[in-house]
Amino acid sequence: MNKEVKALARSISLVENEAAGYEQLLEALPANSDTRVIGITGPPGAGKSTLVNALITFLLGQDKRIAIIAVDPSSPFNYGALLGDRIRMGQHFDNQQVFIRSMASRGALGGLSPKIIEVSDLIKAAGFDYLFIETVGVGQSEVEIAGIADTTVVVVVPEAGDEIQTMKAGLMEIADIFVVNKADRDNADEFVKNLRLLAHSRHKENWEIPVLKTIATKEEGLAALVNAITGHQQQVQANRQHHALLLAEKAYQLLQHRRMKDVNRRSLQEQILQQMTTGAFNLYRFVNNY
Repeated sequence: MNKEVKALARSISLVENEAAGYEQLLEALPANSDTRVIGITGPPGAGKSTLVNALITFLLGQDKRIAIIAVDPSSPFNYGALLGDRIRMGQHFDNQQVFIRSMASRGALGGLSPKIIEVSDLIKAAGFDYLFIETVGVGQSEVEIAGIADTTVVVVVPEAGDEIQTMKAGLMEIADIFVVNKADRDNADEFVKNLRLLAHSRHKENWEIPVLKTIATKEEGLAALVNAITGHQQQVQANRQHHALLLAEKAYQLLQHRRMKDVNRRSLQEQILQQMTTGAFNLYRFVNNY
């Protein structure tokens, strides 16, 4: 098992660094996998890391193998991870049934890392039962996860009631499952009731979006959440059109990243600075001639 984990870690590093042979490695990956890929997203302070940690403990009790990709915010200057708040999952680092990988978002506006698709597929090929992808908490722009995960869980807290209207157009529309975490707080029941009305109005084909209550710090509500994830995964697997839509979104993102590969902010900054020192700089002329 240790050898498998070390091989997986090395493979991920190979792909992240685009080392020689990484494309051939990806092309050799199996087409099918039984790994359930679950995106955990939501606004800051919702308790996403705590919920993932509780889910790990719960699923380990069912003898499952679990992988986690935890995407941290990046410094806008060096694109390294700023937080590294994986301390909540520290109790699981030495468990051979658990694989945890932190990735920096490297400035990506969608809340994910540029190599998230490739890393996810490497982990799926390693035969884990569940892969959880926890995104940075950047709010409405954090919608790319819906194109990566088979099931997207949006985590909110009762205090988010006033934000629901502003979240409708983005984050709220990608949810396959809503989780109201910290459900022991005041007004939780009223918030859940209103959120269920909203979820019902955004009914997806063949899937009634559930709104579940959890208290991650007390490991409460986890069985219902896992059951909902299982139910949604079964629905996704039976829907070939939805599966093709997910693959098309992944293909789009991979093509986008590949064609933007030679464009980076530092190079742009240097070229702009040079043009500024030699005369008047026009942003749109610069972009059109790039």
